Amino acid sequence: MALYRLYAGPDGVSRIEDLALATHPQLEAPGPAVSAWFRETPAGSFQDWHPAPRRQWVVILRGKLEIGLGDGTFRRFGPGDARLVEDTTGPGHTTRVVGRGPCLAMYVPVGGDAAH
Repeated sequence: MALYRLYAGPDGVSRIEDLALATHPQLEAPGPAVSAWFRETPAGSFQDWHPAPRRQWVVILRGKLEIGLGDGTFRRFGPGDARLVEDTTGPGHTTRVVGRGPCLAMYVPVGGDAAH
């Protein structure tokens, strides 16, 4: 499993950083969460530029996603990858389901300061 943070920098451009429990030990402690749900998105689905609707963890359970960033780069995520999505301002990111099958993900909205 890998942990990531998707956030908007001071210039409003979305970026991704790798998170490690060694440098973010607070991620091992219980944090606030009020709900969780699952969404299956069909293969080939594409969401154009959008900021995150809320601060949330997105955990990929099956399939693969590709996230497009404002600097023109892309990152792929697969089963077991968990992203703390915090780019709630600015133009956001793009999302594409890659591969032959759908992507099943779990969404968990959070509050507080989970990554820092």
